[in-house]
Amino acid sequence: MNGLATALTALDYAAVAVFGATGALAAARRKHDIITFGFFAAVTGVGGGTLRDLLIGAPVFWVGRPQYLVVCLAAAAAVWVLGPRRFRSRILTWLDALGLAAYAVVGALKATSLGVPPISAIVMGVLTATFGGVIRDILAHEPSVLLQRELYVTPALAGAGAFVGLGLIGAPALLAGGAGFAIALSIRAGAILWGWSLQGFGGPTTDDP
Repeated sequence: MNGLATALTALDYAAVAVFGATGALAAARRKHDIITFGFFAAVTGVGGGTLRDLLIGAPVFWVGRPQYLVVCLAAAAAVWVLGPRRFRSRILTWLDALGLAAYAVVGALKATSLGVPPISAIVMGVLTATFGGVIRDILAHEPSVLLQRELYVTPALAGAGAFVGLGLIGAPALLAGGAGFAIALSIRAGAILWGWSLQGFGGPTTDDP
């Protein structure tokens, strides 16, 4: 159990760092100052988890453990020092995909551990995985990831759903978490690489390929 707790804690911190880096990269593209870098990184890194904790009535995770904020600020500092030119053009998209997959599992796990019903726990996983990116795009005045045709919420839903579903049938938490992460990341990767999307309301539009 200690090994599982350690793995999940590491995944949680990694997701915060990844989302924090995407926030800092968004600030870099707008040529903001170092303080704004840190603000973007912190809001993006902890935004989804904050909403989750508020909705399920849990203590907001980073208030009692400011290490999460330190991780966000470290990610911002790394982006500032290395400079956006060191990153390939699509690095933000792939970092976001990794963070989304990790947070879909972490968010659902925390909800289930506090006795939240399965369907609600899946929703908490989706919110944890997506809300930070939504806030980042609003702050950076960029088109929201939710408005893109390629799959974004769906990978989080699939990953959180797989984790909760496997847990219900008695699968070990580590196996369920790994499967949920892999499923979410695979679907999001397909959306990035091949433009996977669901059928929109009313059928194909003239802009669809």
